[in-house]
Amino acid sequence: MPPKAKFSREEIIEAALNIVRTEGFDALTSRALGNKLGSSARPIFTVFQNMEEVQQSVIEAAKKVYKEYVQKGLSQKQAFKGVGTQYILFSVNEPQLFQLLFMTEHKKIPDLSKVLPLIDESYKQILLSVQSDYGLTTASAERLYHHLWIYTHGIATLCATRMCRFTGDEISEMITEVLISLLKNMKEETTHS
Repeated sequence: MPPKAKFSREEIIEAALNIVRTEGFDALTSRALGNKLGSSARPIFTVFQNMEEVQQSVIEAAKKVYKEYVQKGLSQKQAFKGVGTQYILFSVNEPQLFQLLFMTEHKKIPDLSKVLPLIDESYKQILLSVQSDYGLTTASAERLYHHLWIYTHGIATLCATRMCRFTGDEISEMITEVLISLLKNMKEETTHS
């Protein structure tokens, strides 16, 4: 009969997530996790087979935290702008989780058209918000989404690495300015075609 688990799966994941939030993903070791739980590392392995399984669970937990930000953005009147703002706020409020999800090197380098669906489970939902908010075709909506993601990712990276900070008003103004410019440019291209 296997030993009774001292900690639940959820308790272990929460403790591991808190280590990553404060110290980064590299700090997540069995020893650090045992210390965080006030125990040795042994009870972790009555619930998880190995640290890779713990790490994967932490990545999934971080994605859930991020998804809450996305949903908050999608619920705003201007959903697409809301998502961009929330993406940046996620980097400000959860810099280590942002770095884990969006600043980790990939083994294969995807091209731009594949990167967003690869890194963001809410891609289709966000793309639909672009189409409905601005009455764009799928191709135009993807183009707008890609441009604005590159821009907001730059701001978010600056925030997550503490290179600089922006106020909420500054973030809103920057996103609005770029969004209006891109939409205007797309409209002019359509008129001249």
